[in-house]
Amino acid sequence: MANRAGLEALGGQIQQSSRRGGGGRSGRNRSGRSGKPRRTAGQRALRVLIGVVAFIVLIAALGYGYFRYEWGKIQTAACAACASVVGGAPYNVLVVGSDTRVGETAAQAQQFGNATTAGGQRSDTIKIIHVDPQTGTASSLSLPRDTFVDLSGVPSSSGVSTKNKLNAAFASGPNDPNPSGTGANGLVQTIQNTFGIPISHWIVVNFFGLTDAVQALGGVSMKLPYAVRDYGDCNGNGVLGNCTGLNLPASSCATLTGTDALALSRSRHFEWYQNGWQSDYSGDIGRIERQNLVIESVVNKAKSTYNPITAVSFISALTHDVVLDNKLGATALLSLAERYHAFSGSSLKTYILPTAGASYAPYGGEAVQVVQEPAASQMITTFLGAAPNATSTPPLDQYGYPVSTSAGSGTTSPPVTSAAGSGSSTATTAPAAAASTIPAYDPRPC
Repeated sequence: MANRAGLEALGGQIQQSSRRGGGGRSGRNRSGRSGKPRRTAGQRALRVLIGVVAFIVLIAALGYGYFRYEWGKIQTAACAACASVVGGAPYNVLVVGSDTRVGETAAQAQQFGNATTAGGQRSDTIKIIHVDPQTGTASSLSLPRDTFVDLSGVPSSSGVSTKNKLNAAFASGPNDPNPSGTGANGLVQTIQNTFGIPISHWIVVNFFGLTDAVQALGGVSMKLPYAVRDYGDCNGNGVLGNCTGLNLPASSCATLTGTDALALSRSRHFEWYQNGWQSDYSGDIGRIERQNLVIESVVNKAKSTYNPITAVSFISALTHDVVLDNKLGATALLSLAERYHAFSGSSLKTYILPTAGASYAPYGGEAVQVVQEPAASQMITTFLGAAPNATSTPPLDQYGYPVSTSAGSGTTSPPVTSAAGSGSSTATTAPAAAASTIPAYDPRPC
């Protein structure tokens, strides 16, 4: 309102100047008529401008006020393991997609399993956003959830083995992360001790955050070059088991519902139809690619939405499905979204940690992802723009031994299909600083 008062004062000065220049002694204007002088076209335009500016300021104030109101509903928790943010220095934000079933509907329980059949929670998606305030840039590093590591910050009472997949660090915590070193904090400690990447903040979004956000936006648009489905453990009685239920026909630009978007993001048995059904062997890597594309589509739709009702619904949907560390304020989150485009797939330089598929015999041949060195360390250095911190628990090879940074994993893991779908190649030969690529058969925003 201060802006409006200033503009009105300026308008008054212009009017007074006009009166003084009018030349009449007895309150007469140049036309010889008594009373107030007739406003010029410039004065009328100025008053219209004042009204427009005042309206914009009011709407902006109300919008920010509503955002702050909704912000107060978000759950927060302390991050005992988080690194401090030094003013102006780069920092890292951990973004976790949780597969907790708490709070789901009956229909969602049938598709995703319930808290009994799929209890606890795992980090379905693990991304690190690196923010550099000096350059005003951000980049993203995805860590495959099945990366084989030595967990940190996991209490013995959790019953979780320390030699485990990376997402098990998150599984050891309760539904809402707490400061006792479990949940998000256990994952923070494991990442810091395993990869030397300091984490200053974390954001946890549950299963339904994506579904609710997409529904609030009225769906998102994705190009489907070919029909896609999730084969998994689908059966005829409607129980999907390990199958997400993904089943979409080819389309030049399809509108995906919240359920469709989640199924596409979670598909671990992805297939596309091209001269028969073709299986995707990129595993966790291809899954990360599809998640990035869905996130990009959501961000694109949110940015292009000018309907205030839709915007309010979108913000409200997110506040109910998000948990943050208590040091990440509303202003910082807005800055991540607006200044750094930290949640926009098309505006970020994205990386995926180099890993290769293997089996861990002591767990009955459990499928894991083994970090490929020295490519992984080189990529992390490029991602951070500096060498990572010293590590205390290096990632593990398929036999449960620490992976050597300089000598490579030393395993004989089979080759994996590259993320680009161009055939078999080992992760050790991938360029360390190469950004992620999009398979030709994958959906993408339209």
